Amino acid sequence: MLQDPDLISLQEVRTKVEKAWAAAQRFRAFSQEQVDAVVERMAEAARGHAERLAQMAVEETGYGNAKDKLGKNMLAAERLPQQLRGMKTIGVLNERTEDKVTEIAVPVGVVAAILPTTNPTSTAIYKTLISLKAGNAIVLSPHPRAKGCTCATAEVLYRAAVSAGAPEGIIQCLTQPTMNSTNELMRHPRTAVILATGGSGIVKAAYSSGKPAYGVGPGNVPVLIDTTADVSNAVRGVLAGKTFDNGTLCSSEQTIVAETKIRQNVLNALAANGAFLCDQSQATALARVLFSRGTTVNPDLVGAAATEIAKKAGFAVPPNTRVLAAEIEGIGKDHPLSAEKLSPVLAVHFVENFDAALNACEAVLRFHGLGHTCGIYTTDEARARQYAQRMPAHRVLANTPTPQGSVGITTGLFPAMTLGCGSVAGNATGDNITPLHLLNIKRLAWAIRPWSLSEVTPVMSQAEGPVSQARIAAAVDRYLSGGTPKPASNVASIVDKFLESKGIASTCEPCSAPKRTPEPQPQPAPPPVAITDFVCEDDVRQAIRNSKKIYVGPKTIITPSARELANAQREEILVLAQR
Repeated sequence: MLQDPDLISLQEVRTKVEKAWAAAQRFRAFSQEQVDAVVERMAEAARGHAERLAQMAVEETGYGNAKDKLGKNMLAAERLPQQLRGMKTIGVLNERTEDKVTEIAVPVGVVAAILPTTNPTSTAIYKTLISLKAGNAIVLSPHPRAKGCTCATAEVLYRAAVSAGAPEGIIQCLTQPTMNSTNELMRHPRTAVILATGGSGIVKAAYSSGKPAYGVGPGNVPVLIDTTADVSNAVRGVLAGKTFDNGTLCSSEQTIVAETKIRQNVLNALAANGAFLCDQSQATALARVLFSRGTTVNPDLVGAAATEIAKKAGFAVPPNTRVLAAEIEGIGKDHPLSAEKLSPVLAVHFVENFDAALNACEAVLRFHGLGHTCGIYTTDEARARQYAQRMPAHRVLANTPTPQGSVGITTGLFPAMTLGCGSVAGNATGDNITPLHLLNIKRLAWAIRPWSLSEVTPVMSQAEGPVSQARIAAAVDRYLSGGTPKPASNVASIVDKFLESKGIASTCEPCSAPKRTPEPQPQPAPPPVAITDFVCEDDVRQAIRNSKKIYVGPKTIITPSARELANAQREEILVLAQR
């Protein structure tokens, strides 16, 4: 009998991955209707236990507050299932009849889900629902400081899934998680894909495992309060985000950037809405206690209340203090409060003009926040677009608290607790992760053109005999239309070009005769189309799935991953239209 705790944890991984894999093989035969029934039952059970699980998370980890953890649980258990309804993830996804291509979903198998200590129950609900929606099994690896509440969440979901007909073993949760067992889970031969949420170390390990991985690293979110914004409303929004679960979300606001001309307005609004403005000595003490080494947040202060953090730093604040705000003179390692703080501590930085504000916000993101999230409060649409184009972040949020906006509570983004940071941060995608990231697509493609080039160019040189224009025209027509004749003028034009390339004059009277210029005919005005302002990879995926086009304008912001996916499609997805 095994006695070594590490060996026991490794054996647990192997046993549970095998159980999940066996269940995944049976789950592959489920129809879309059967899978959806399982997902709905799990979501219903999660809603029923959401409050209890939120309280367990706070009690076990000491991070955040139960009210906001309940809100995050409900995001995953209520808002997410609403988005999943009607989404095709099983069997035939799409029929491209014109191209004779059928797209078929293929579940990946076993998903390894690495969970954080800051959002242990909501992330478990979210990852389990999207994994099973895509037809997969899942093995959850909790953070050691949150294994109780995470395993309790997994048990609720598992019982509900089995009661709805899912195979036994479809959801597994490690009860003795260690770093070694997590590495074993990620590298196991049966593991198909990794969903890793946590610190940069675990994300790097996921990408180094040799398996496909969606890893999410740290966020360091700047928020620009523009001179056109309602400053009081903007500050209220920032504080609503910063205090959400005591700042434990990685998309929480970290630094306000604003022009000096509105400095006093910003400071007044902060003080009026429950922020304590630290002086220089207090800010220095705050940085000293908040970071244990370099810019690594002291784990004992993650998600702690502002009053508790101030007490640890050695100064007193009013009991109703919501946030500790400190003005900083620069960005980077010499200004530690400009880093991610995972707590209700907010840096404030003032600059001379809008260009300097853009520079400062970009600097914040490049200081351990690349690719994640940023925000802006403005009434100037042009400035919002300029900000979005400039910032190296994949979620650019306007006039909303950034945590609530990034996960899809206050915006139209996909409801998610795993937020990709794109290639700029070494991530596989910049999307909010959906079930479509957890399946593969295979394609049945029928022949629609001849495979022999000799059918198109039967005579390659004059030495082989006289050129038959009619023969070439027939071959070109067959190749281009697959048997459906093209208009004579089109075929003639193609043949003329071919003959010209061979140095042969055309002898066909209709082709060599002068062409009459047709009288211009009035064209009806094209119907108006809705031009999209911002296109991400998930928008393109949905357009492909629904066989729709996305109309874009000269000022439309298109993420690199969205453009790459669109360009890879045979049919045009992104269509340029004028306003």
